[in-house]
Formats: sequence, structure tokens, C-alpha cells
Amino acid sequence: MCVGRIYLVRLLEGLQRNMTRASDIDPTSLLPLTPVAFDILLALLAGEAHGYAIMRSVRERAGGQTGLHAGTLYRALSRLVDTGLIEETEDPPRATADERRRYYAVTKTGRQVASAEAHRLESLLGTARAHGLLQQS
Repeated sequence: MCVGRIYLVRLLEGLQRNMTRASDIDPTSLLPLTPVAFDILLALLAGEAHGYAIMRSVRERAGGQTGLHAGTLYRALSRLVDTGLIEETEDPPRATADERRRYYAVTKTGRQVASAEAHRLESLLGTARAHGLLQQS
């Protein structure tokens, strides 16, 4: 089974185990997020966006050193929609938006999961600092 499929199965199992509604989910049950999923959530926390805008945001945040390929992005978007962390929006966010594009937004659950992942990563960084891998800030 490929890593993406394992990730999706784990996410879906977490949803089934921990909720009756999407808002009842325990955000920590979906951790750790993949770097791609977390990058997408971070990009969408700034507001609704279409796929190309998400790819551009990830590349800019990484200083151009890394980016998402279209296939990776759209598979991840599909998984995130399926698990309720993001949703496809009905209308483009601006009147000048291209109607052919699909726009996505973070759900309340997606924001909670992203926050839980940020706290998890912060804890890991604290451990790395304690072991001398990073300078104290």
C-alpha cells in the first residue's frame, strides 16, 4: 500500500472513531500531518485559494527551494476534502476570479488540526534545542 493511501486510511479511521460530526473530531487523532498536507493548510489559512495559488504560496514560503508538483497537490487536496480538513468553496472569493478554477478553504476542523500539528512540531523543536541541534531562540 502506498504512503498516500496509508495516510488516507489512517485519517478516515480517525474520523470514524472520533466523531459523529466533523466538528467532533479530536484534532490529535489525525497527527502527524504529512508535510504536503500541512503546507496546504498553512497556505489556505491566509484565505481561499485555487491550486496554482496554493503551489505558489508553498514555493514562496520555502524561499523557492521546494514546491509542490501538480499531481501531488491535487491528490493531497482530494484527501483533505475527503477528510473534512478543507472544502471546495461554492463561489470564487473575488469577482475577477477565474470561474474555471476550483477554490478551497480551511474548515474549522482543518484549522484545529493545523494548530495541533503546529504545537506538535513546536514540541519537537524544543526537544531538538534541548539536544543541541538548534540554538536557543
